[in-house]
Amino acid sequence: MTPIARLGLAALALMLTGCQVDSKQQVLHTDRSQVEMRAIGTRAFDTTDRALTMRNVIATMQDLGFVVDKADTALGTVSGTKLSGYAMRMTVTVRPRGTTQLAVRASAQYNIVAVSDAEPYQQFFAALEKAMFLQAHQVD
Repeated sequence: MTPIARLGLAALALMLTGCQVDSKQQVLHTDRSQVEMRAIGTRAFDTTDRALTMRNVIATMQDLGFVVDKADTALGTVSGTKLSGYAMRMTVTVRPRGTTQLAVRASAQYNIVAVSDAEPYQQFFAALEKAMFLQAHQVD
């Protein structure tokens, strides 16, 4: 192997290692602390009807343009992907909070980076709150 070929091979190896990204670090990297992210992505609802809340979460995600990939009522999780111009994935968990409430927690990722902007969460929860209100008051 010629010295120029060796130099080219070494340069290529250095460039490839410089491009390597630790996906775990990318997912965990946000501009906000975990406490702030939890506050942005969690809401409590005055209901104990988990099945109805899950149906409302699924309907809300679909209304916002998400394609629901997985829904597990036993675990209380719904995951969906929104592909309109970008790839955002959102996972929503519904769990009991005390004896009279359910906590709904949303977590979104854009590609492999956690979404730290509050706007997508605010849009989701505003739509979910309307759906929960309409359902509670039996408005079609």
